[in-house]
Amino acid sequence: MELCIRNLTKEFRDKRAVDQVSLTLTPGVWGLLGANGAGKTTLMRMAAGLLVPTKGSVEYDGIPIGVLGRRYRDVFGYLPQEFGFYPEFTVYDYLDYVAALKGLSRKEAKEKIDHLLEVFSLADVRKKKMVKLSGGMKRRVGIAQALLNDPEMLILDEPTSGLDPGERVRFRNLLSEFAADRIVLISTHIVSDVEYIASQNAVMKEGRIIAEGTTEELLRQMNGKVWSAFVPEYDLHKYEQGVRIVSIRNEDAGVVSVRYLAERPVLPESEAKEPRLEDLYLWLFPQEKEVQ
Repeated sequence: MELCIRNLTKEFRDKRAVDQVSLTLTPGVWGLLGANGAGKTTLMRMAAGLLVPTKGSVEYDGIPIGVLGRRYRDVFGYLPQEFGFYPEFTVYDYLDYVAALKGLSRKEAKEKIDHLLEVFSLADVRKKKMVKLSGGMKRRVGIAQALLNDPEMLILDEPTSGLDPGERVRFRNLLSEFAADRIVLISTHIVSDVEYIASQNAVMKEGRIIAEGTTEELLRQMNGKVWSAFVPEYDLHKYEQGVRIVSIRNEDAGVVSVRYLAERPVLPESEAKEPRLEDLYLWLFPQEKEVQ
């Protein structure tokens, strides 16, 4: 099982959104990291067969997805950033409608829907109209519809947007189990969504893949660039201007602990720290102030 993206490029009138991207995806969870506007959604829409590339190709097990057609859609699940539904649909109606589009029999659809409603804690709102759901609940319904046909290939675009921390943890655990013999590609700028479950990561910036590998492999480039130090709270404003600070924690007696990124230690009595994926993200995307 393999999804091969070859030199994929997408140009719009005044912008090259994706620029010669090549990736070979095998079973497991793949994290696609990047700031908003990096080209992640455009890349995923092409991988889903919803957007025709300007150049390049997407192949599933060696066959272009355009040639596979329905056979690809039968083994494919997709959650876009935003998905539409008829206003009168209840949660069950919506999932039943999507199941019919995916070719599930009535018996298969009912069994699968009932199971997913339980998995995503939606059983109590099965008769509630979609328009009346909270953002987090709509997101859970969206994830459920992507799993209805038990896909071999699953693409999720910002899947945990709107989910609370507990829901995000349950979702990550579910994906980790699901991806044992399937390909799962998750696009996100929330680093913790993929840090502990992704077998591979690709980092996208300005339409290109700028780094690829396991979390451990990617973090090697951050060795010697992550530091911590204790500084007086009244001096903090002075350091904030010239130091790329990742986090600040209040300690005792007017002292704060600062975790920061730099090529060499710049604060007094700094100690080297083990890098995390969040550190790499902020190093590559310094303008991104919030990483959850």
